[in-house]
Amino acid sequence: MNWKLLHSVIVGAIMSLPAMAQPQADRGSFGDYLDNLKKESLAAGIPKTTVESAFAQLKLFKKAIASDKSQPESQHTLETYLPRVVPEWKVEQARSLFKQHRAELTAIGEKYGVQPRFIVALWGVESNFGALMGSYPVLSVTASLAYEGRREAFFKKEFLAALKIMAQENIPFEELKGSWAGAMGQTQFMPTSYLAYAQDGDGDGKKDIWSNPNDAFASAAYYLQQAGWQASETWGRQVQVPSSLDMSLVGLETKKSFAAWQALGVRRYDGKDLPNRDDMQVSVLMPDGQRGRKYLVYDNYRALMNWNRSDYFGISVTYLSERIKYPAID
Repeated sequence: MNWKLLHSVIVGAIMSLPAMAQPQADRGSFGDYLDNLKKESLAAGIPKTTVESAFAQLKLFKKAIASDKSQPESQHTLETYLPRVVPEWKVEQARSLFKQHRAELTAIGEKYGVQPRFIVALWGVESNFGALMGSYPVLSVTASLAYEGRREAFFKKEFLAALKIMAQENIPFEELKGSWAGAMGQTQFMPTSYLAYAQDGDGDGKKDIWSNPNDAFASAAYYLQQAGWQASETWGRQVQVPSSLDMSLVGLETKKSFAAWQALGVRRYDGKDLPNRDDMQVSVLMPDGQRGRKYLVYDNYRALMNWNRSDYFGISVTYLSERIKYPAID
């Protein structure tokens, strides 16, 4: 889903300014940029009424991005990161919401082939169960980020997708809200992901990932399904890895059988042998190197990486999913 590489960037400040107020060096004014963007929007087939309405309300959002040193991954290890991202109160809330929504989660999980605990875990990590969705106007921030130029093509594509959502779903400009980078709703979908994966989870004819949990659940499940998720498998497991393991074998690029990893000294976290099955090719991950946690991950973890290519994100989601599963919820 995807905007997610941007999640690791810390925003120093964001301020809203009138559309015509500030020129950007070597790129002309924001107003000039919008003139060209408006032409591209019409050429892309966006209805003129939608374009006129949206462009009349666009404002420039000037963001300041912190250095790479400010990224969470450079400041934490999983030992400190997981308690911060998945604190005990979030585990308790996840388990309570899982129980509260069990019926609809079960139906959606069966329809899309995704275990409900992973849907709830994504919900919790992405938006704190819908409590933290962002309140920025998606069209303004995506236009502003395209104008900034650092990832112009990416954000221009997202802007055009947001215009299509406004037209197709009949969502007013002021209700199309998201994060500073344009990620929307309880699933934090970028506009292109919304167009590709948003689902009507309760059959009311709308795809409301902002205020309808059922739509958010179905959308998340459909995304994972399309990324190759298999309901018959889990995501992986924490393991023990010998210090002698060749580090060039670590990472998603290398896939081996359980037997092959077993021969290299990899064991379950409790020291027991790995599963005795030859139908899977799995990988060893060490997000924090030899001194940190080690994992054996399966294809479902790879599917999760399509959502956000950050091992810290992936481990956070899978960790919360395990805390939802154990102990069993009555």
